[in-house]
Amino acid sequence: MCTCFLRNSVYKIENNLIVRMFSRIIMDEDDSIGYSHQKLQSLLQLSNNKDVTVKNYIKSVTYHPVKDFQNGLEWFNVSEPLFFSKHLKGKVVLLDFFTYCCINCMHILPDLKDLENEFSVEDGLVVVGVHSAKFENEKKSKNILAAVQRYNITHPVVNDHQMTMWENCDVHCWPTLLLLGPNANPLVMLTGEGHKEHLHFYIKNALEYYKDQQKISNHKIPLKLACHSLIDINSPLLFPGKIASCINEDVSLEHLAVSDTGNHRILFLKNDGTLLKQIGSGNAGFKDGNFQIAEFNAPQGLVFDGKDVIFVADTENHAIRKLDLQNEIVKTVAGTGFQGNDYKGGRKGKVQEISSPWDVCIYNITDEKDSKQKKVLMIAMAGTHQIWALFLDDTVWWKNQSYSAGTCVAIAGSGREENRNNQYPHAAGFAQPSGLAIHSSNKEIYIADSESSSIRRLSLLDGKVTCVVGGDKNPNNLFAFGDKDGKLQEAKLQHLLGLALANKADILFAADTYNHKLKRVDITTNTIYTLSVAGLNEPGGVTVSFDDKKLYVADTNNHCIKIVTLDDKLSAVTTTTLELNMSQHPLKLSELAAAMSSKVPTYNSKTITISEKGGKLKLKFNFNFVKGLKLNPESVQKWSVKSPNKRWFIAPTSGNNINNIDIICKVSGPHLDKDNLDCFFHLVTCTDEFCIPKKFVIRQPLLFQEGAPSTLESILNVEVDPLQILIIDKLN
Repeated sequence: MCTCFLRNSVYKIENNLIVRMFSRIIMDEDDSIGYSHQKLQSLLQLSNNKDVTVKNYIKSVTYHPVKDFQNGLEWFNVSEPLFFSKHLKGKVVLLDFFTYCCINCMHILPDLKDLENEFSVEDGLVVVGVHSAKFENEKKSKNILAAVQRYNITHPVVNDHQMTMWENCDVHCWPTLLLLGPNANPLVMLTGEGHKEHLHFYIKNALEYYKDQQKISNHKIPLKLACHSLIDINSPLLFPGKIASCINEDVSLEHLAVSDTGNHRILFLKNDGTLLKQIGSGNAGFKDGNFQIAEFNAPQGLVFDGKDVIFVADTENHAIRKLDLQNEIVKTVAGTGFQGNDYKGGRKGKVQEISSPWDVCIYNITDEKDSKQKKVLMIAMAGTHQIWALFLDDTVWWKNQSYSAGTCVAIAGSGREENRNNQYPHAAGFAQPSGLAIHSSNKEIYIADSESSSIRRLSLLDGKVTCVVGGDKNPNNLFAFGDKDGKLQEAKLQHLLGLALANKADILFAADTYNHKLKRVDITTNTIYTLSVAGLNEPGGVTVSFDDKKLYVADTNNHCIKIVTLDDKLSAVTTTTLELNMSQHPLKLSELAAAMSSKVPTYNSKTITISEKGGKLKLKFNFNFVKGLKLNPESVQKWSVKSPNKRWFIAPTSGNNINNIDIICKVSGPHLDKDNLDCFFHLVTCTDEFCIPKKFVIRQPLLFQEGAPSTLESILNVEVDPLQILIIDKLN
């Protein structure tokens, strides 16, 4: 299953294939490095000097070095394959065994990024993602590459498609973290999520211990960021995740809302592709306010509440956001901005912590007490494997339970990751629910249960959970996936993410994501059929037009919206791509950049002259802090890039690690004047006596000229002292 560990418990899968894979899941403690974390924690509990205890433990462990990576494996974020005998020699290496579908694996990515920000490659730490796939679709390198780009993974990743390193390291579940010493010698293994503080402590002491032994090397590794290839995408969208539709009162106009997940924004469109509003600055962050300054982090599901309000599952901010289209204001209505581990809920608004909401829909119910219509926002809470509800009005619901407006609470799912149907909602088990569709007249909600590869039904009358199609009768078997039409569990899907219900028939449409297909489900017979739609690539979301004549599909890895026309029998007829018209953009990015840069000091580097037809510019920053100044290791360091032209493409656009800023910009022409590429920095620096927050802009002027080169690299060496900033340019 996609993580065997939840709440520090182990769930074994009874399936022949998986029993072979996890043939050593039950073993004596002394036989596996996997228990060293527990051993070390036991030692630390008895210790008065924890640093000394960890270093003594490191000195005493005698596990044999792990075997090196095989030749011929495909790697990402590096220019050549890495080996322990060469590139990783003299480094403390953290192996992250993951599979990109797994929500628990996603949860530890911010932890890894924080560790990389604090301990650089030159300091002696290298994080390596070892991708060991669950689904067949995930074994393909092109799909892993897309996932590396989508989740902004910047450390090296290898496709361990035969799970050789997994087996060599005695790994049993996702995610697993294995810390190695400078000779590939295992030190400690941690399973599941939630180990950030332990990892930080172990790595700090390991680096100190091995540096004292003079076994740490400060050499670089051949990094080449996968995100740079995104500049070749000719689309304003980047990994769009979900899509929703809405009509006005007289049914004369249909609008669309798209979660432009990779660009951390929401687009509000006419159904002909004309952009009406961009919601969010495009920077990954967590900020309420007007549409221009608000920030999201990989938003997914969204739903209209009438024509003037949109609710958004802001997935990596672990929050629900409300978008007021009339007043152009973004407001957080649930979630703290940090991942929670609450499995019950009951608190209100921004006080209630939640975990990776992936989709939302609205249920209009009749209050049992006053018989008035009330609204409940249903949430697919992928991070805790549950279904939650955010009550938008004071409501009396199941068993006369009263909920005041703003309360957010779990209504179904035990929190255990499983495919368990049950007549009692909290005894049922889900596995990373990621898509929702509401059937108001039947008072049912349909759930795309991605990790069990099934569609489930939750009764909103009594809470009973039943199977629609897919999955397996064994609730612990989360490997019953495939591509087969049929009825109930004889049908097979592969990690589906999106659902939409037809307006005039009991037909449910499913984005069968890892099969790259759209499918149609008859919910009266629990039977699924494949629609004839070609060319999809991991579609994540789908919505139905008000007249049931079109499907709008968020075709995630194709970075576009597809339109599938339907006949009267709701079968697919034709498929086209929605052409987006961004010319109606109400905000000029150049004006935003100018407004932001006017508020902070701006330092100009030398003008770069590039071809009038445009080209590719690589921009690198090397920071050197002098005169006693240094970065505050306990503070988050931020940088971002603003483009003066919405037709330009930049990757990456922001980050928290200033030790490795490597930006690729695809600029278009012709231009008649200079354009400025503005890089914004918000650093927290300190001397031995006091801290000095530094906000500044480094501006790279560009001049477009006939006959100039179309490919350039600029290296900016930036010297920072307590009083000033000096830029030394080097153009290649």
